[in-house]
Amino acid sequence: MELHMEADGSGVPLAVLLKRELCNQRVEKPDILFGEANKSKKGEDFTLLVAKCHRTPGEGAGDNAGEYDTISVFAIFDGHNGPAAGIYTRENLLNNVLAAIPSNLTSEEWTAALPRALVAGFVKTDKDFQTKAARSGTTVTFVIIDGWVVTVASVGDSRCILESAEGSVYSLSADHRLDANEEEVERVTASGGEVGRINIAGGAGIGPLRCWPGGLCLSRSIGDTDVGEFIVPVPHVKQVKLSNAGGRLVIASDGVWDALGFQEALNYTRGLPAEAAANQIVKEAVSSKGLRDDTTCIVVDILPPEKLSPPLKKHGKGGIIALFRRRPSDELSEEQTDNGCFEPDVVEELYEEGSAMLAQRLNMNYPSGNMFKLHDCAVCQLEMKPGEGVSVHGNMPKHTRVDPWGGPFLCSSCQAKKVAMEGKLHSTNSQSTVQLVPK
Repeated sequence: MELHMEADGSGVPLAVLLKRELCNQRVEKPDILFGEANKSKKGEDFTLLVAKCHRTPGEGAGDNAGEYDTISVFAIFDGHNGPAAGIYTRENLLNNVLAAIPSNLTSEEWTAALPRALVAGFVKTDKDFQTKAARSGTTVTFVIIDGWVVTVASVGDSRCILESAEGSVYSLSADHRLDANEEEVERVTASGGEVGRINIAGGAGIGPLRCWPGGLCLSRSIGDTDVGEFIVPVPHVKQVKLSNAGGRLVIASDGVWDALGFQEALNYTRGLPAEAAANQIVKEAVSSKGLRDDTTCIVVDILPPEKLSPPLKKHGKGGIIALFRRRPSDELSEEQTDNGCFEPDVVEELYEEGSAMLAQRLNMNYPSGNMFKLHDCAVCQLEMKPGEGVSVHGNMPKHTRVDPWGGPFLCSSCQAKKVAMEGKLHSTNSQSTVQLVPK
């Protein structure tokens, strides 16, 4: 077999090089136009806007970055109990995510590795922030655009929606408010937390569901060390691929969504460029409910190259599309395409997972799992000798059909973090049901 010598002296089979070349064939990237708007009440909302960012951690952004070696990153961090968690996460999360992606991957492999890297980056950022002895926390809605592929990772109640060029609307994030997510209520109580409303005289409960101790209304965030480890930083991740007709993203904090519905917010942006659209959404949200909270919005237009204004969109189809119309496996036949049956405005779902269990989120099936170094910690990337790491499956119940000696592996501190997050969840094998705290 013919080998090619890389700079480090290692031999790479020619077949592998040919595969890399084919997978990295350059597809024309979209133009990215964006704008943001904010009305501040507490000063705890923060944003990250990076139109062009190197894939390699630490290299930052810059106009000199090669077009096909870069991504775009947009994020909202809605802090509470102080600004520290929001600021720290804005400064560190991106590098932690990029550091969790192996080097020398094809663009296709990079896309496949990103969901696991996002989970690792979120957990590492939370774990490192705990050493700062700060009690604040933050929601995160973190968007990475790589060509026509959009990946969204979220914890908390800031949201991201996509309107396709045709006018269909897709939710790309999860709502981790306890009032809105019964599965998260079950997980928190199973892990050892208590969920309920604030009690008043006579025993009646008022206000939203909260997690005790601490009284947080959310089940997932970064920070919040005083609340309990069952408030986890493991993000919901959704990854979609747009057609080359493009679309518009609206990323906003709960100050917007408490006042406006998804379709309502989009209707206010008709015909407006990104920055004007963001300003209009914030203006309408504040006009509707008043300035009760920090209210922040980012609008990102993903456009065909050199099309410098958003396309004219029809009004939405009357509802938010939660299930996508076509998955990668549902490919159209060559005959269908030739006969004009191909729908040009198709948003293709590539990946979605929201489990809070690290064993599920860090595990990747063959061949994708082979992209990662087996004996590096799957969260913090610490290099370990064989036998030093603890299997991410090691704390699972005995009936689980996973080899507890197999990887991925965690270092001792990341394993301690995993055990703390899961609390009582896997402490007994006999517990098969979860009792909900009365609402």
